[in-house]
Amino acid sequence: MLELTILGFLHDGPLHGYELKERIQALSGHVRPVSDGALYPAITRMVTAGLLESRTEPGAGGASRRTLSLTDAGRARLRALLGEPKDADISDGQRFNTVLAFLGVLGDPAAQAAVLRRRLDFLETPASFFYRDGEPVRAEREPDVFRAGMLRIARATGTEEKAWLRETLAVLEG
Repeated sequence: MLELTILGFLHDGPLHGYELKERIQALSGHVRPVSDGALYPAITRMVTAGLLESRTEPGAGGASRRTLSLTDAGRARLRALLGEPKDADISDGQRFNTVLAFLGVLGDPAAQAAVLRRRLDFLETPASFFYRDGEPVRAEREPDVFRAGMLRIARATGTEEKAWLRETLAVLEG
């Protein structure tokens, strides 16, 4: 996801490393914080792979700053990651939101619809956080008030997400 996020934000335009980190933090929040120890080695690998270009520019206080931008290979990699997300990118809500944040880059309504269709199919599969006798527990049948609350919130969120997915698929698929 870090590679996708880096490529996605740099698709919008060149950024300094610190600005990139701030945008990644804003997108993923406290759920999946990014450390310098993860971000900067990833950037170095991506520069080495030809996905990013790094330029050194003078900084405001005299110290130089490294500006990152996307190469053509980076744009192609971004489109590939968005067009064929991993199963975990579809099933994990936070990861899917990252895909969703940059899905417009694909530009191909059929490819965008294919990704959304995978998410909708996943959400329509009966599931629960809790099971009793091998069956998913519904909020109405959960005696623990806190677990019932989790289930109600998940159902409400899922209902809204499925409605949005269906509306958007109708537009994309004509």
